[in-house]
Amino acid sequence: MIKLLTISLFSVAIFLLSSFMPDQNLSESINGGKEVYTLFCQSCHMEDGKGTPDINPPVAKADYIKKPAKTLIGVILNGQSGEVVENGKKFNIPMPAQNYLSDIQIADVLNYVRNSWGNKIPGTITPAMVKALRK
Repeated sequence: MIKLLTISLFSVAIFLLSSFMPDQNLSESINGGKEVYTLFCQSCHMEDGKGTPDINPPVAKADYIKKPAKTLIGVILNGQSGEVVENGKKFNIPMPAQNYLSDIQIADVLNYVRNSWGNKIPGTITPAMVKALRK
């Protein structure tokens, strides 16, 4: 009985501790995403994520980044055209599709953007989510 109780308490302790520890996979994805962002996104959205005034919208503290993962993945895979309102400002420059990026790169860069510059969007975007939306 004591052995069973000890094992149970130990299991509960591990569960509780793991729920307060950062997700290692998310941390690794964010690190990889920073590299992807620097190579493929920074030239338009800038190093600080604030975008180019009146040309390219910000991704820092951006309302748009709060959209569902499916929407964000779609923008990277398919591009976007037409007017976009971001934080109350209008932008109307097309974003070309970035579908040459791998599923891992797209997941990583979205996790990076969703967790940088004041953004803190819960959840992790996975390569499997990207693959499911790739046409």
